[in-house]
Amino acid sequence: MKGSRWSAGLLAGAAMLCASGANAQGEPPYPAKPVSIVVPYAAGGATDVIARLIGEKLGAAWKQPVVVVNRPGAGTVLGAGQVAKQPGDGYTLYMTTAAHTISASLYKSLPYDPLKDFAPINLASVVPLVLVVSPTVQARDLQELLALARSKPGMTYASPGNGSPQHLTGALLKAKANVELTHVPYKGDAPMLTDLMAGQVQMAFVTLSSALPPLKAGKVRAIALAHSKRAQALPDVPTFAQSGMPGFQAATWFGLFAPASMPAALQQKINQDVTRVVAEPELSAKLVEMGGDVTNAGPKEFAAFIRTETKNWGEAVRLSGAQVD
Repeated sequence: MKGSRWSAGLLAGAAMLCASGANAQGEPPYPAKPVSIVVPYAAGGATDVIARLIGEKLGAAWKQPVVVVNRPGAGTVLGAGQVAKQPGDGYTLYMTTAAHTISASLYKSLPYDPLKDFAPINLASVVPLVLVVSPTVQARDLQELLALARSKPGMTYASPGNGSPQHLTGALLKAKANVELTHVPYKGDAPMLTDLMAGQVQMAFVTLSSALPPLKAGKVRAIALAHSKRAQALPDVPTFAQSGMPGFQAATWFGLFAPASMPAALQQKINQDVTRVVAEPELSAKLVEMGGDVTNAGPKEFAAFIRTETKNWGEAVRLSGAQVD
């Protein structure tokens, strides 16, 4: 009986240590110092904004500074490569997008493995893509647009860059609808939308967050949403399925990762804290305002999502023929 009580006491003590965030070596609870969130894009973009929103809330909860570090370059490869080499102690986290699951197929070689070198923590939000057209295009719905494209082979579709989700979704539309479209890549959303509004290009897949301002201003027209359901922000815009193309879905997303060596217990702890702050009404409302669905999925669900995304974008890369040396 004494042995049983002694064992029970040890287990209870260990549970208390885990709950407090301390470990058997007596290290202080996590986090004991500032935490960095690396963002592989320049400051001011959607990923940067979301990382800062989450970081501010986490910093208040953890009573430690959470600093967003922008590491743009090489289509997210620079930032991801730096994070992959860091220890999985929780002091370097990584906020990225669908580009993470595209890179495995898009690049001939990478200095890291997008699946094996990262531990998924939390999928905060999914932002669907919407097909929009220039005001100069007469089509009012998807079937009219496809009929127009078949009658005028070579209609242009724009994207914010080769290998972007928007580019690859256009390639999927070409393949699945059997239409001939000409891809026109830009260096970002802003110049792409400028030319789209001016009629220099005819259509584009745009993240819902980027599409909302010109749509509300009447400078572009929405055709269909590449999502499983209509968006709160655009309730009158049908999905592709509702427009006669079932199963056609594409989105970008915002998710938090860590280096793969992070212990599972710490991965779960950070996810629980992120889940709480993302679920706060103020933060959830901001994500919805940016055109996103608040997903707030933990490590297991996020890992399954990543596997599916990698497979789907790999097929899109194959169909597009896009590749970066």
